[in-house]
Amino acid sequence: MRESRNDRTRHEDLARRIEPASTWADIAVGEQQLRVLRELADSAAHVLQVSEDRQSEIKNLPDRGIIALFTGSSGTGKTMAAEVLARDLHLELYRIDLTRVVSKHIGETEKNLSRIFTEAAASRVILFFDEADALFGKRSEVKDSHDRYANIEVGYFLQRVEEHRGLVIIGSRAPLEWPPVLPPRPAFVVEFSLPHAD
Repeated sequence: MRESRNDRTRHEDLARRIEPASTWADIAVGEQQLRVLRELADSAAHVLQVSEDRQSEIKNLPDRGIIALFTGSSGTGKTMAAEVLARDLHLELYRIDLTRVVSKHIGETEKNLSRIFTEAAASRVILFFDEADALFGKRSEVKDSHDRYANIEVGYFLQRVEEHRGLVIIGSRAPLEWPPVLPPRPAFVVEFSLPHAD
């Protein structure tokens, strides 16, 4: 994300750059989870290569990027896996804590999200939206204007995710109830759990 000094001061509470330190050898996950992560890395590398090959033909760039959903309690390896992907793909990694992005003031959540996606569009970065429960947990059956607005926030987030041409990872402590009528659905889902002693 390209930021001026003033922008960095305003945005550092929303997006924090993580220096990838972990490698594939550091991940302690099951064979199935590792296979999905490897497939995710291969797919992301392909999309990035296509983007580079056609960077002079903007209209021919891929219509959308890749969406992955990482679920699991704290300490199960979601952030580490995001680091491994960033290092493997030679991309910068930004972790966005959605508990800080979501605002009780009408319109502020969308403004925060818009700022993040607009800056990421001009950079080669992975966006890792952690604590997605904070946003998706607000979505519910519409009973009043607050419920309706919470659903609008989720819809706006998913719209920006769909339009983004990079890799977006959505992290959640618990499985998310993905809105059935709202695209896009994650192409890759990895459920993390605490590793066994071995």
